[in-house]
Amino acid sequence: MMGVMVSEETLTATSTPERAASERATPRRAAPEPPARGSRAWTTRLMILGIVLTALNLRPAITSLGALLEEVRDGLGMSGSVAGLLTSVPPLCFAVFGVMAPRLARRFGPAAVVCAGMAAIATGLLLRPYAGGTAGFLAASALALMGIAVSNILMPVIVKRWFPDRIGSMTGLYSMALALGTSSAAAVTVPMTEALGGSWRTGLAAWAVLAVVAVVPWLPFVRDRGARSPEQRGSVRGGGRAPARAEGPALRITRSRTAWALAVFFGLQATAAYITMGWMPQIFRDAGVPAGTAGLLLAVTMVMGVPLAFVIPRLATRLPHQGPIVAVLGVCGLLGYGGLHLAPADGAWAWALLIGIANCSFPLALTMVGMRARTGAGVVKLSAFAQSTGYLISVPGPLLVGVLYQHSGGWGLPLALMAALMLPQIAAGVLAGRDRVVEDEAVR
Repeated sequence: MMGVMVSEETLTATSTPERAASERATPRRAAPEPPARGSRAWTTRLMILGIVLTALNLRPAITSLGALLEEVRDGLGMSGSVAGLLTSVPPLCFAVFGVMAPRLARRFGPAAVVCAGMAAIATGLLLRPYAGGTAGFLAASALALMGIAVSNILMPVIVKRWFPDRIGSMTGLYSMALALGTSSAAAVTVPMTEALGGSWRTGLAAWAVLAVVAVVPWLPFVRDRGARSPEQRGSVRGGGRAPARAEGPALRITRSRTAWALAVFFGLQATAAYITMGWMPQIFRDAGVPAGTAGLLLAVTMVMGVPLAFVIPRLATRLPHQGPIVAVLGVCGLLGYGGLHLAPADGAWAWALLIGIANCSFPLALTMVGMRARTGAGVVKLSAFAQSTGYLISVPGPLLVGVLYQHSGGWGLPLALMAALMLPQIAAGVLAGRDRVVEDEAVR
């Protein structure tokens, strides 16, 4: 924009012959195109790096805690019900803070908000092991989860804006990195804690380093608020007009049945995911599995998302209806929960694999957010609504599992609850997978 203003002032102050000469010289000045292309390519690569590093940081705060939950409970004197509350904090924070993301993005730009989100994650993870008792631990966790919440909402928006023709592949890359971060935290936290001296506080705080690294790629985008892709910025620098914002009827997202179906699907898959991340190691440990092996089993569950998170979004974008994928993932979840009830230790690796496949409903839900809206504004509203409402739906699940576990003294009732919730998840996913967009429903 500054380049355009300077050019206009120069032409106004120049005499007519000089202006004509300047205009004749313009084609020669516009010739050096390769540097501009190189700059756009560098910017795009930096954005991809930022997306990947952000995704790596969106789950270690949760899965690292799951791997050390027993030690944290003992260290802070938590009961089973309070531990259940602790595992319910992530979806609650995602629901509460997620609604702030669209407004913050409009004011500061998506890149600035994600950059601040990574800083909040780093600060929260560094403070929470040393914040005192349970209340301080919860408050510092909430700070980290606030950063995760706004980044969760804005990732589909950034992908849609920067890579509109590669939603499936970029969502797959983002989801793959997210699964890698999730599984790495589950697998590495226990041995890393032992290597750092055996204190659970040090083991949890160490994950702040990864969040600090993730701040760096976003810094160049903060200055221009990350509002435009390289092509849009190039058109303005070249003297072209910025694309006009499309005006249309107000989008009332709550009127869309597809948006509600997607929110319910998102909420129920999040319920299963956070129960798994918070309680699965404890299920195996109660069955006699050593703590280190229980952490590895959770890592296996999460690492299934690495290859499948890349395959499923690409497959979903090629199908007119995503219902069959939803059904297959749901059946895997039912088989996994049944196996955990019948033979938790003997078939531990098989159940971990099946539940890992079922948890790939998350990248599918993110892909459907991008597919079920026609415009960028529609994606912002649908992403905020589906994720915030969905995470609100998921809040009671981990807490209820903790209460059932404490009062029943076993895992029969909690696992029955998890299996029962899989049925409405399949139904909502089939409805959300129909080939339609919210703009056609939400303006009626």
